[in-house]
Amino acid sequence: MTISEFKNHFRKELFGIYTDSETDFLSAVFIQKIVGFDNFDQRKFAGQELSTDDENQLQNVISALKSNKPYQQILGEAEFYGMTFFVDENVLIPRPETEELLEMAIQKIHSFVIQNETKWNEESKDFSSVEMTKRPLKILDIGTGSGIIPLVLKKHFPEAEVTSIDFSKKALEVAKKNACFHQLDVKFIYGDYLTYDLNENFDIIISNPPYIGIEEEPEIADSVKEFEPKMALFSPTSDALIFYKKIAEDAEKYLNKNGLLFLEINQKLGPETLELYTANFSEALLIKDLSENNRFIFGIK
Repeated sequence: MTISEFKNHFRKELFGIYTDSETDFLSAVFIQKIVGFDNFDQRKFAGQELSTDDENQLQNVISALKSNKPYQQILGEAEFYGMTFFVDENVLIPRPETEELLEMAIQKIHSFVIQNETKWNEESKDFSSVEMTKRPLKILDIGTGSGIIPLVLKKHFPEAEVTSIDFSKKALEVAKKNACFHQLDVKFIYGDYLTYDLNENFDIIISNPPYIGIEEEPEIADSVKEFEPKMALFSPTSDALIFYKKIAEDAEKYLNKNGLLFLEINQKLGPETLELYTANFSEALLIKDLSENNRFIFGIK
């Protein structure tokens, strides 16, 4: 079978499951992964015969896609915020909404850093005879997963001390693999955040914790429930806000004054989630995503 013939076969086999544009994208992605030809070479060598091994691997891809397995899991990687991350069945597939969370966080943290640089420079002038050392920015991510949030932040703020906690050892293995791949130093902690005592202060707290209520499970796509870790999707109790309540308690104790909070939330529980943070923050905002859903909380302590 030639590359061109396989592309037609790929489209026919997945007809009704994916759109033509999706199958064209997926066939190109997997041919590049398995055969090693980019889009240009796939057109240039469209008449080239696939090796038996490559054809068998591509047929296996079709079978996996027919089962609704996420293509990123089949591929073993996902693109997120301009970076490539390893993913498997132990971590969530990165979502576009989390890219929006990070876009907001990076912009606001940059402003936070500039303000603190200015303040430090002014203070150092007043104490010119005393040796002063700038303290690194301290960031806490709650719910590591594949490590997309802490690693993107570490890339953009290399001088920061970034800590991330997760209850899944297998997820942390994936995150550490991604950290090694990108040569980024993040402190990963294995622990149950709901019972974990932080015992140190942070300038930034950011999280995309499990926030889907048990009663919402029927609304979730079967492919998500079947192939992605439920512990990363669903609240561990009947209280869908349990993580946000613990984060609010910890922010009160361990988030520095003027520190920043960034949360991705359940779109159905926007006002209820926001209410947890209004008392102890000088500013707490409910922010919509690009689809106009209540999706994020931003706070300044």
